[in-house]
Amino acid sequence: MMTTKEIVIVGGGITGLTTAYYLQEAIKDNQLPYKVTLIEASDKLGGKIETVKKQGFTIERGPDSFLIRKEAAARLARRIGLEDQLVKNNTGKSFVLVGESLHEIPKGSFMGIPTKLSPFMLSKMFSLKGKLRMLRDLSISKKEAQSDQSVGEFFRYHFGNELLEHLIEPLLSGIYAGDIDQLSLMATFPQFYQMEQEYSSLIKASRQTMGQKDKKTAKKSSKFYSLKDGLESLVTQVKNQFDSSIVQVLTTTKVNHIEKKPVGYHLLLDNGEVLTADSVALTTSVKQAQRMFSQYDFWEQFGEMKATSVANVAMAFDQAAIPTDIDGTGFVVSRNSDYRITACTWTHKKWPTTTPENKALLRCYVGKPGDEEVVDLTDEEIVAIALKDLEKIMGITAKPDFHVVTRWRDSMPQYTVGHLQRLETLSHDLDDQLPGVFVAGNSYRGIGLPDCIRQGEQVVDQIITFLDDEKR
Repeated sequence: MMTTKEIVIVGGGITGLTTAYYLQEAIKDNQLPYKVTLIEASDKLGGKIETVKKQGFTIERGPDSFLIRKEAAARLARRIGLEDQLVKNNTGKSFVLVGESLHEIPKGSFMGIPTKLSPFMLSKMFSLKGKLRMLRDLSISKKEAQSDQSVGEFFRYHFGNELLEHLIEPLLSGIYAGDIDQLSLMATFPQFYQMEQEYSSLIKASRQTMGQKDKKTAKKSSKFYSLKDGLESLVTQVKNQFDSSIVQVLTTTKVNHIEKKPVGYHLLLDNGEVLTADSVALTTSVKQAQRMFSQYDFWEQFGEMKATSVANVAMAFDQAAIPTDIDGTGFVVSRNSDYRITACTWTHKKWPTTTPENKALLRCYVGKPGDEEVVDLTDEEIVAIALKDLEKIMGITAKPDFHVVTRWRDSMPQYTVGHLQRLETLSHDLDDQLPGVFVAGNSYRGIGLPDCIRQGEQVVDQIITFLDDEKR
């Protein structure tokens, strides 16, 4: 008779949920003698995924969508029976606020890099000097090979300040909400480094790689999926798939300490109980992992990882309150702007199923490097900041029917220069000192939903391989 192996997953966000779900499927498919315990410190699962239903509106407090081209999230949704819930975003113009004006993002822009020159040359977003500096990329020599560098340094070398600050930085900050002069290029956008190494010019590389796609696609296609009933339905559906004979879920339960034993691990919980585990998946932040394994010094070099704080405010209006009905899905704000909002999604345009007829739903993002204290303001103060900026930008003077403010403190991990090297060192230290302990989640190899779900898939393979090797 085979001994049952115990697997403990710490953290009930989307990474932990994915890990538990795919472990369960592997256990069923292969008739493995494994049991899984998922532990979450808060009273809810799903991490930053949270959907609010109010007065006919569907409001996301965290992420509102996921990239179609990164297939892990859609794959999970289909696997658990939500294929008919997948919806694509409406496409339309996107804008950048530069100075006091909204400028349409030039056609042929790939993450801010030109694949077509004429729209950039005709755009009023850039000065003549900025345009000439931009064109120098076509004749620029590639830098010597580097193990890593900051995103800001890399793009500034190719395009100068204007393209970087007016377009590239606002677009990239919408993903990472960090300081581009500290963010690691290799941990965030390694494809651009590879493009540089092959073509020297990023414009030439983008025209070559993305231009072919433009020829095949006559009209602009959707890039994002969401779910008709809100992203929290993904969390609910995963949770509903759990077989209690295989997966046990503990919420409002904190892991205080994890100790390695001659065989496996002991996890001391805040209620005084001790769980035993043959393998542990940590899907928490690095800071929490360091606290649970405080007796191991090797966490410290990785545990200093910075995380930024951001807030967002969703506001519902009558459609008539929007004086100019702009054809688009929203705007981002130039890096050197005096405005305190960093972006605004016209949710009723981008995701029409979220909003009742004749209503409008706007979601503004506030908080950036140097202005993170905004998350400590009251709801009313955050709303006032957003409305003040929206009045200047869009002419909105009406008060919203209601608002929903969300704060995410220290929630956006910053992959600073050298992140991948530190991650590799951490992996070696775990293999050497804590065999059977694996890490996954937005602190490590990507912060978007597909990246977190993919890491969950990968850690399942690591756990099963480890336990299989143990049997030999």
